[in-house]
Amino acid sequence: MVRMGAVENSKLAIVGAGSVGASLAYAALIRGSARHVALYDINHAKVEAEVLDLAHGTQFTGASDIAGSADIAAVEGAHVVVVTAGAKQKPGQTRLDLAATNVRILEQLMPELVNHAPHAFYVLVTNPCDVLTVAAQRMSGLPASRVFSSGTVLDTSRLRRLLADRAGISPTSVHAYIAGEHGDTGFPVWSNARIGSVPIFDWHSPEGLPPFTAEELNRIAIDVRDAAYRVIQGKGATNYAIGLAGARIVEALLNDEHAILPVSTVLRGVHGIDGIALSVPSVVSAAGAVPITETPFTAEELAQLHHSADTLSGSLRTLGL
Repeated sequence: MVRMGAVENSKLAIVGAGSVGASLAYAALIRGSARHVALYDINHAKVEAEVLDLAHGTQFTGASDIAGSADIAAVEGAHVVVVTAGAKQKPGQTRLDLAATNVRILEQLMPELVNHAPHAFYVLVTNPCDVLTVAAQRMSGLPASRVFSSGTVLDTSRLRRLLADRAGISPTSVHAYIAGEHGDTGFPVWSNARIGSVPIFDWHSPEGLPPFTAEELNRIAIDVRDAAYRVIQGKGATNYAIGLAGARIVEALLNDEHAILPVSTVLRGVHGIDGIALSVPSVVSAAGAVPITETPFTAEELAQLHHSADTLSGSLRTLGL
């Protein structure tokens, strides 16, 4: 069972050997996210080929090993299970368009996964991840802290990179995040955005670049919102960055990091939202993902958060959830 404190001899199971699942396994091996990485997919030839390709490179990585199978028993005893399986987003298709298909897939998967890995944390990466988080949490009967999604962790990384490029500062020194839906109604929380210790509207670049304006930040927010669509249009799928984001979440869980990440959990009374999965800054540790209820929002940002909740609530009703 996962306990408080870093997990020794840890096992990460990844469900789905498509572009996202394989990229996540690759990132986990290189970063040493878990001691054992297991890949499961119903396509025997695909999962076998991915595992072989990854295993052939383990001389050049750390101590992590890779295994995989078309038998769901591959996830047995995992400490963390990351679900990437599902229909992928097509050009021009929104994440919510995928909901019905991927909920049906999840209905078949979750009972079997929980049977083989009853003490695991479950991290949903398949889209629409907020809707699927609600579905998976209900299907599993597990606490919300143990069934959550990657949420806006990737969106936040996209935001920080754009702000860093504009400010001429390392992305690690940019403190800003996207809240709400992992989708079109997600929004930057500008009221809390900082570069180093400086509020974003007060930032003056050492290189003499002009200060940020509201109009410029709005354009950046739109670029973040549309980033996935641009990647999908050009190459058919997003995979590398979400693979890295997924590995980062796994590390926070297995290493008991108490890292603050904007993952998506089913909220219970947070800012008046109940039963909807949305991203807000959360503490991710060996206790799972726990939203920081004290996170402040301006009135406008709170309205945006509730708009995200209303959008997802409508999708859940359509699906009968």
